[in-house]
Amino acid sequence: MSQWHKTGCVLCAQNCGLEILVEDGRMVKVKPDKSNPRSEGYACRKGLNVIYHQYPKDRITEPLKRVGDKFEPISWDQAISEIAEKMKGIVNTHGPRSLAYMGACAQGGHMEGAFGLSILRALGSQYFYNSAGQEFSGIWWILGRMLGKQYNVAIPDEHASEMLVGWGWNGMESHQMPQAPKVLKEFSKDPERLLVIIDPRESETAAIANIHLPVRPGTDALLIKAMISIIIAQGLENKEYLSNIVDGWETIRPWFENFDAKSAISVCELEYDQVSELCRLMTQKRWCMHPDLGIYMGRKSTLNSYLMNILGAICGIFGVRGGNVIPGMVMPMGYHADERDPKTWRTVISNMPPAAAGSYPPSVMPEEILNDHPDRLRMVYVSACNPLRSYPDTTAYETAFKKLDLLVVNDIVMSETARLAHYVLPCRTYYESWDGTFFPWTFPKVFFQMRRPIVAPPGNCLEASQIFTRLADKLGLVPEIPDDLKEAAKSDRLTFGAKLMEWAMTDPKALPAMPFVLAKTLGEGFDSAALAALWGMLMTAPKAFRKNAARAGFATGMDQGDRIFQALLDKPQGLWIGAVDPEENVKAIKTPSGKIEIYIPELESDTKKLNAESEAEDLKLPDEFPLILNAGRHTRYNINTLIRGQEWNKGKRACTVSVNPADAEAMGVADGQNVKVTTEAGSEIGELQVSDQIRKGTVLIPHGFGLIYDGSVYGMNVNRLTKNTHRDPLGTPIHRFVPCRIEAA
Repeated sequence: MSQWHKTGCVLCAQNCGLEILVEDGRMVKVKPDKSNPRSEGYACRKGLNVIYHQYPKDRITEPLKRVGDKFEPISWDQAISEIAEKMKGIVNTHGPRSLAYMGACAQGGHMEGAFGLSILRALGSQYFYNSAGQEFSGIWWILGRMLGKQYNVAIPDEHASEMLVGWGWNGMESHQMPQAPKVLKEFSKDPERLLVIIDPRESETAAIANIHLPVRPGTDALLIKAMISIIIAQGLENKEYLSNIVDGWETIRPWFENFDAKSAISVCELEYDQVSELCRLMTQKRWCMHPDLGIYMGRKSTLNSYLMNILGAICGIFGVRGGNVIPGMVMPMGYHADERDPKTWRTVISNMPPAAAGSYPPSVMPEEILNDHPDRLRMVYVSACNPLRSYPDTTAYETAFKKLDLLVVNDIVMSETARLAHYVLPCRTYYESWDGTFFPWTFPKVFFQMRRPIVAPPGNCLEASQIFTRLADKLGLVPEIPDDLKEAAKSDRLTFGAKLMEWAMTDPKALPAMPFVLAKTLGEGFDSAALAALWGMLMTAPKAFRKNAARAGFATGMDQGDRIFQALLDKPQGLWIGAVDPEENVKAIKTPSGKIEIYIPELESDTKKLNAESEAEDLKLPDEFPLILNAGRHTRYNINTLIRGQEWNKGKRACTVSVNPADAEAMGVADGQNVKVTTEAGSEIGELQVSDQIRKGTVLIPHGFGLIYDGSVYGMNVNRLTKNTHRDPLGTPIHRFVPCRIEAA
């Protein structure tokens, strides 16, 4: 028997719609879903190869416990009981700062976050580590200060824009917006619009751009300061916008006056006239910016983002159509955590705040384990991520994780991280379970898709949310649920909801444990804790979401959440469940003044002292490491660590060390030979690829390789070459500027 199922990709944040053919209980064929309202029949080669993610050879199907150097299968009851006992023992002995949860960052599912965070908070800890902290600590901290909430991600409103400025972004390969290649090609070909790419090399996106500024690696902040100074020197700033929407401009304006922009642009290795012309266009056109990891993980990461947002503000692009807008959200990606609040924890050793919407940067975790402080991290719960290949400094992580008193890993495979765990718990894949993501990448409409199981899980696999529910129960975090409430869950959802709230008002333990209560009532009938949690989330959605939903056709009322829930069940391809009012976007700014608060005192000194002379000196590389490594190149052949085998890349040069021909000749190495790349962190050996596309003096290596799979290792683990302490002051690793050298292997 065969059937096509509408679902979505789980390999990147765009989650493009897919249709998957299932024959005899197995996924066998994939095609784009034309009925998906967001992706509209677009899908890249990664999504079309998602079957290789679903069926890895190292799949685990039962709980495993480390016994000596080996793993032994155990029952769920034994696994959960032992883990709960150890967790309580460690917290009781060493306090809540001994515990961290690292998860809720998978590209295919975020629902586990409500469950993992509920356990973390119930045990008294704030240490939530997430991939957002890996990439976005600087920019989200900036957004928290300027727009009032760290999760107020100001996305490009590209469909209403006349000019799209991509900065440190190779969207033709990495996407990072719906249907990115299609959108970029349309911009490039439209005579009424402009595609501008600012990137050190002629990437696949820069190659089709109308304007390409090949900025010198590491000089983005200097370039942006020069651009701001040019605009105000010519009196081109949007004075009306600055007066009405921005607070603090007159305080920071002197930082950019009388700045030597020509010398700065020379250090950036660009032509002054070309930069000046782009500044003019930015003050005349309706434009939006799309920064990416070249900015966020580049040299001077947080300062890059701050200056870029100042540039956008003086041009008047925030909160307006065609500019950068605050999208509607089903659920914010995280929560606002202001480090100025004395209740907000900082890490013990690195003194790091949770700058990325409540999450701490993974770069600091090894230091928080490898110390003798009484409040050091002693146990880490890792769920649906692989820090031993995804986060900086694999060597430091290996040493740190071996020192933990308890390491628990939820995963579908025996990952590199799972190999170091004390317990490994088998998860269902995102095609065996209900789950969804909350990436807010559309405007003004709000999209959501709850993917459903299309194949049965093997063995004893559970949803991550179900695993956390069992653990919470064993930890004593779930109150006794009345039998009549359990019975009500088997009938009408609205009647159940009324009984649930009536009971919750009588038991003070109920509301903090609500995800688990829903899992043990509605979730039993769904065989999904995640789906039950979605219903609860929609029924208690905030006023802003309810207004957005009404604009999308879901009339307000007590049952609005239930109607949206049913619509999602009825539309497996997903649907628009909300729409913001574009004319009121600035009202989404949540600062004390209600305006864009552009003055951030902590960055005043760094901004003021940034100049051509100091940068020219600071950019000099040591003789030992004369090249700049871009650690984590995006290509169409890599996808984090979500596809572990290389069958899908058969015949492709998927993982190479890429350099410019002039550099290869100077080093005496040739295309196809093995070379050794060395950094402060260590060395790795890989195949050399010589390409004119690579800027002279730079080296590119993709991420997501070096995986132990089916008895062998393919490619380089680029995180062996990244030092976890080589990071921005807010914890973002500087992966786009790693000094290195190359020699024949």
